[in-house]
Amino acid sequence: MAKEGIKAREVKRARLVAKFAEKRAELKAAGDYQALDKLPKNASPVRLHNRCKLTGRPKGYMRQFGISRVTFREMALAGKIPGIRKASW
Repeated sequence: MAKEGIKAREVKRARLVAKFAEKRAELKAAGDYQALDKLPKNASPVRLHNRCKLTGRPKGYMRQFGISRVTFREMALAGKIPGIRKASW
């Protein structure tokens, strides 16, 4: 499980990206790269990293559910995700 500070950092980055998204788009369209450099580093969407909402695990992230594969498997087997069943054929 990831440290709480790491999860909080990702949330903070996501807020910053959303806050500066419109301004970044305007500056990029105008070609004003000097002004773009003056924005905070974490305002760039490239710096975001998908993490599991429950554990903060950075790898094995499943976009459709917003959780990692490990958490997904545990929850699916426990029947906590509606419509998901273990496959058998």
